[in-house]
Amino acid sequence: MSKLTDTFLRGLKATGQIQKKSDGGGLYIHVSPTGGRLWRLAYSFDGKQKTLSLGAYPAVKLVEARQKRDEAKELLAKGIDPGAHKQAVKAAVRAENENTFEKKRTFF
Repeated sequence: MSKLTDTFLRGLKATGQIQKKSDGGGLYIHVSPTGGRLWRLAYSFDGKQKTLSLGAYPAVKLVEARQKRDEAKELLAKGIDPGAHKQAVKAAVRAENENTFEKKRTFF
């Protein structure tokens, strides 16, 4: 199977059906029936098939999607679920932003 190219991705058009075009290593571009293009990573963890969203094309370029795939594969090699890790990072950032000085300050 050949890897995806930027030229191919720019030319993807909506067909009214879901399309999945693979890049290898579980990475693929999911094209919605309306033409939205999302990067996804198919992987298995703890015996279960899972999917990790990596962002929308073209905001997330092909090179960046491949880097995110490789980072997720490194987490898997360490026994860490990339989806759970992503959620934990988001929660930590959200908690940090909620605990800022401005938000804690009260006005009388």
